[in-house]
Amino acid sequence: MDIDFKDYQLRCELRGHEDDVRGICVCGSEAIATSSRDRTVRLWSLDSNRKFVSSKILLGHTSFVGPLAWIPPNSEFPLGGIVSGGMDTLVFVWDLNTGEKVHTLKGHQLQVTGIVFDEGDVVSSSVDCTLKRWRNGQPVETWEAHKAPVQAVIKLPSGEFVTGSSDTTLKLWRGKTCVHTFEGHSDTVRGLSVMSGLGILSASHDGSLRLWAVSGEVLMEMVGHTAIVYSVDSHASGLIVSGSEDRFAKVWKDGVCVQSIEHPGCVWDAKFMENGDIVTACSDGVVRIWTVDQNNVAEQQELDLYTSQLSLYKSSRKKVGGLKLEELPGLEALKIPGTTDGQTKIVREGDNGVAYGWNMREQKWDKIGEVVDGPEESNRQLFDGIQYDYVFDVDIGDGMPIRKLPYNRSDNPYDVADKWLLKENLPLSFREQIVQFILQNTGQNNVTFDASFRDPYTGSNAYVPGQPSHLSDISAKPTFKHIPKKGMLVFDAAQFDGILKKIIEFNNSLQSDQEKQNLSLTELNVSRLGAIVKILKDTSHYHSSKFADSDIDLLLNLLRSWPTAMIFPVIDIVRMIVLHPDGAILLHKHFEAGNDILVEVIKKVTVSPTIPANLLTSIRAVTNLFRNSCYYNWLQKHRSEILDAFSSCSSSPNKNLQLSYSTLLLNYAVLLIESNDQEGQSQVLSAALELAEDENVEVDSKFRALVAVGSLMLKGLVRKIALDFDVLNIAKAAKGSKDAKIAEVGSDIELLTKQS
Repeated sequence: MDIDFKDYQLRCELRGHEDDVRGICVCGSEAIATSSRDRTVRLWSLDSNRKFVSSKILLGHTSFVGPLAWIPPNSEFPLGGIVSGGMDTLVFVWDLNTGEKVHTLKGHQLQVTGIVFDEGDVVSSSVDCTLKRWRNGQPVETWEAHKAPVQAVIKLPSGEFVTGSSDTTLKLWRGKTCVHTFEGHSDTVRGLSVMSGLGILSASHDGSLRLWAVSGEVLMEMVGHTAIVYSVDSHASGLIVSGSEDRFAKVWKDGVCVQSIEHPGCVWDAKFMENGDIVTACSDGVVRIWTVDQNNVAEQQELDLYTSQLSLYKSSRKKVGGLKLEELPGLEALKIPGTTDGQTKIVREGDNGVAYGWNMREQKWDKIGEVVDGPEESNRQLFDGIQYDYVFDVDIGDGMPIRKLPYNRSDNPYDVADKWLLKENLPLSFREQIVQFILQNTGQNNVTFDASFRDPYTGSNAYVPGQPSHLSDISAKPTFKHIPKKGMLVFDAAQFDGILKKIIEFNNSLQSDQEKQNLSLTELNVSRLGAIVKILKDTSHYHSSKFADSDIDLLLNLLRSWPTAMIFPVIDIVRMIVLHPDGAILLHKHFEAGNDILVEVIKKVTVSPTIPANLLTSIRAVTNLFRNSCYYNWLQKHRSEILDAFSSCSSSPNKNLQLSYSTLLLNYAVLLIESNDQEGQSQVLSAALELAEDENVEVDSKFRALVAVGSLMLKGLVRKIALDFDVLNIAKAAKGSKDAKIAEVGSDIELLTKQS
């Protein structure tokens, strides 16, 4: 379908905020209000030259400001008003005529996350799980909206409200009565918007956007962001805009992403103006307006400057394995043969660092894939261009990305914890946990703190380790940082062009071999493989794209008939097929119909001498099966032979094989705990312990193995077996690791061994 669409270009940048811009409120056609982590609200108004300038700065919040709502001009507010909510739990009502606070609304216990102006009343949502209605500065109604933090609230044209929550649902409210719960997202619902005449838009931590009918039916799902989606908005033209942690504001039309606007930082919010222009709020502290009107596009010099900003931002963050990109060798380094099978080498290809593995059998370097940031190797670690004594990896669990926590030994850990929790938008209730983490991992347990230190948010004295607690409501139940593991991990990145290129290369080789010509693909089948790959690459259409039975037949026949040394790119396509909703279901139907070639492939690729590429693609294909519950019975049925077949990966010098094997074990642990399969749990426990105590296993693989061990021990079914395997010594060794997350999960397991 052709989509009539003009690209948005930069109109202007609004500079003034001193930290992340968090929220946007469009105030009619003449002004914009923005909120920031710098604790201010700014009003930007059109001047006589039709340029937006900062016209008011609203000061009063003591922590970062988030949601905003506009009060259109009325008798009480001749020039209109603004309602703001902050991390400080307060809601302020501002008069834009004077720039002064008219009301301070106190009552929420935790961060305010959403605000709606409702015919003179203010309705607010909070992390404290409640909604509150305020009238003339006083609370008139409070009700628990969800059992988890409420992250957003909007008002429908009907007068009803919709909330989004960390419990993954949306709820429709008629007064204080929930009339419908919308289920479908797999993670926190972070942003909401009304799409006129159609329904409700939602943005989620699961990376997707959804359009819902008020009746609860999902009308459309939009997938394309690669990280948390924080905001969503729509325009009368039918366009939708979303903002994400992946640094893009994406523009959608008819469910298709028609433009991705890159930013030099996280896009916290994105809103349409009445004329169709888009306003974005970025973590670099800049508000930007984007337009399709050529008469309003910024001067070329300003456009070039923004392109330069993006380039500088990306290059400043570009590190590979702790090394600067420019320090990596070029492709010429691949002319030097490797010395051991599986040996890895990282080289520079354009703007990326790419890993290659030495294929001893074929005497060549096989491309593994692009390398992401790795640990710094100097004594002082670099983070965002600044050197620190420590840069810790903090895993807050539940599938959330690893967070970086920089720290200098001269810093006050309480101050660092407070600022970091605010920056990462995490509850201040984590404060003591973060402080203890810092103290434990820096060996500062005997530090004496300045008695004059005060909590900037409560004004109370700091808790000093070793002193008696004055809190009476601390739970006696032990808390763990990394267990139990919830959800399944998959390998969802693929070099599709390389996969196709390799298949065509092998096919040409078969065609030139008279004895094997009959195994080669026809031009039609090569074309069909190209079409399959095209569907797999288009992730934004996974909700609607389909495969034919013949597509699955083609792949399975190649796995069955092609020489073993040539099947790894075909296995790689199957690995991605099982992540596609329709592809996964079709492949499963073939399994049920007796066309289960995968077990045969596993046996074929794990017979010595093995080919690393075959092992890597096949173990990752099996690991990806855990994404879809229809394969759970198959995975349990073949559990023993799968784990036995891939057991050699635990001692492989190839780090990618180690990581894939540990991920397989972790997924099996989650599945077998859910199904209460004690025999299976014991097998996984034994394999995970073997991996965890091997000194040659790299950090990420060891971490996943330890998380599997801890998760299996949690319910007590196999705890005694673990103790018999001397898990306590393994935990203590992990606890002494220099790597923060290994030390933490070691502490988790040690704590488990002490439970009755």
